[in-house]
Formats: sequence, structure tokens, C-alpha cells
Amino acid sequence: MNARATSPKRTRDAETAERKKLKAEKRELRKDEKEERSSDEDEDPDLAGIVPGPQKLDPELYGEEYHSEEES
Repeated sequence: MNARATSPKRTRDAETAERKKLKAEKRELRKDEKEERSSDEDEDPDLAGIVPGPQKLDPELYGEEYHSEEES
């Protein structure tokens, strides 16, 4: 057995423990942010900003003539 193996292992273990600690803190922050977002919004984020009914046509795709006739 080599006596020097314990020092690098101890260093490696300390680094691993530090990474685990940082990951746990990040998980906790994400969890808190998720709870804040869900409590602030009553609307489904996938449906936010969608207007029911016929949508306006894009004048770049259909031309100005078609677009102006629809608005009349």
C-alpha cells in the first residue's frame, strides 16, 4: 500500500462534496423560482398571448391587396 494515496483521495472527496453542495443549492434555487413563477401566473404559459378566433394574415406572405380587403 502506498501512503500517499490518502491525500489525493481526501482532496478528491472534498471536491466531490463541494460539487454536491453546489448542485443541491442550485436545485433549491430552481425549485423556489419555479414555485414563484407558478404562483404569479394564473394562465398557462404555453397559451399566453394567444387570441381566439381568426388571426390577421401576414402582409408579407399574402400581399397588401389581400390584407387590406380582409380588414374592410
